Amino acid sequence: MIHVLTVHWQDDSWVDIQLTYLHKFIQQPFKVYAFLNGLPQEHRAKYFYSSTEPIQQHAIKLNILADMAAFNKTDSDDLLMFIDGDAFPIGDVITFGREKLRQYPLIAIQRKENGGDIQPHPCFSLTTVKFWEEINGDWNAGYRWENLLGKSITDVGGNLLGILREKEIDWYPMLRSNKRNPHPVFFGLYEDLVYHHGAAFRRPLTRADEARISAARAKLVNWLPTCRLRKIFDPARKITKENSILVLQIFEMIKQNPSFYRYFQQSG
Repeated sequence: MIHVLTVHWQDDSWVDIQLTYLHKFIQQPFKVYAFLNGLPQEHRAKYFYSSTEPIQQHAIKLNILADMAAFNKTDSDDLLMFIDGDAFPIGDVITFGREKLRQYPLIAIQRKENGGDIQPHPCFSLTTVKFWEEINGDWNAGYRWENLLGKSITDVGGNLLGILREKEIDWYPMLRSNKRNPHPVFFGLYEDLVYHHGAAFRRPLTRADEARISAARAKLVNWLPTCRLRKIFDPARKITKENSILVLQIFEMIKQNPSFYRYFQQSG
């Protein structure tokens, strides 16, 4: 059995899209568990298990869903698939995952493109109930690493990275495979098997964008004489607006074209 664990937050735009792709590309029995905060109640009937408890932290929700899946397991080798609400398979990721799990106890997306993130990311991860329970898996931030800018950071998946390092456990990182990149972090394909929109439930800015903003702000200091003018011309406004428009454009593409992901698989 495959237990799919996901979170939707204050927006139901991705519920049916995600479920459609799950049913299309997972050819084995699966159950979907979800946190559905701020969504219409009728969506709850679409899931094996759902919760609307007002928990804020994304990682805590995933940890709770993993506990629920472990409780409902049919076997300790049942698969746990952690996946963001704006992510879904675009290929036979289960066959790929089972093959990799013969060599590694966990596979997960690694978003090096996001300023050098090296932790397993829960936008997509696959492991077994047995392994998750053995290591007391935890998606919370906490454990820190140094990113490409030389800064010490932590984020969701940090503690899981710390556990894996402490126990000297190798895991398989699924890397970005886009040939076309309208944005360096959003709209990611991973191993050409998973799509992650990346900005469905949050402000459309990434660490990569923040680095661009910092560089642009440094230039503003040199030629804008007052703080008021710098605020008016703050590049964060421009980049946020550009990203917001792009996010909506790609979302419309997804709604209109079931094979939208081929756009990112082609050079251009």
